[in-house]
Amino acid sequence: MTDTSGPPGFPAGSTSPAPAAAGTAAAAPDRDTAIDDLEQELSVLWRRARASSQRIAREIHPEMEPSAYGLMVLLHQQGPMRLTDLAAAVGVGKPSLSRQIGMLQTLGLVEKHTDPVDGRAQPINLTAVGASRLQDTAAARRERSRQTWTDWNPEELDTLVRLLHKLNASVQPGGEPEEPGEPEEPPGPGRG
Repeated sequence: MTDTSGPPGFPAGSTSPAPAAAGTAAAAPDRDTAIDDLEQELSVLWRRARASSQRIAREIHPEMEPSAYGLMVLLHQQGPMRLTDLAAAVGVGKPSLSRQIGMLQTLGLVEKHTDPVDGRAQPINLTAVGASRLQDTAAARRERSRQTWTDWNPEELDTLVRLLHKLNASVQPGGEPEEPGEPEEPPGPGRG
C-alpha cells in the first residue's frame, strides 16, 4: 500500500505547495475542506508512526508489542509509576495495560516493587536492561529524526512544535476534545 497524501496544492510526497499558475491566486480552502485535508495528513502520519513504532519496538526486543514502547518511554521520563497512574497517563484501561506490563516483565524490561509507604501499591519501573535498550534505541531514533528534519529551517520547526502542542492540548488521551479553559503555555525555543 502506498501512502498518498497532500491537500490541494501540495503534490503527493511534497513538503511545499505546487507553484500557482501565472495570473491565478490560490483560493484559501474553507474550514470543512481544511479539516478534511488535516484528517488526511494526520492519517498518513499515524500510519507511518505505527510502522515506526513497530520497527522501534523490535529493536528493543523482537517479541515486544509496538504500543509497549510508549509505556517504556513514559516510565523513563516519569520514573516509577503505579498501574492506575500509568493507565490514566496513556488513556487506556487497566486490564489492557496490565497485560502489556506483564509482557514487558516477562521480557525483563520492567519490574514491579512493593511501595514501602503503601504496601498495596506496586510501582512499575524500567529494569537496567530495559533502560539500556531504550537508550540505545532512542539514540538511533534521534539520528533518524535529525535526518528527517534536515530540509526544515528552525522557524518551520518552531511553528510545527507550537501547532502540535496546541493540537495535543486540545485532545484528551481518550481522543475527546478538552473542556474549554485555560490553554497550556506552548513550549518556546529550548523548552518542552
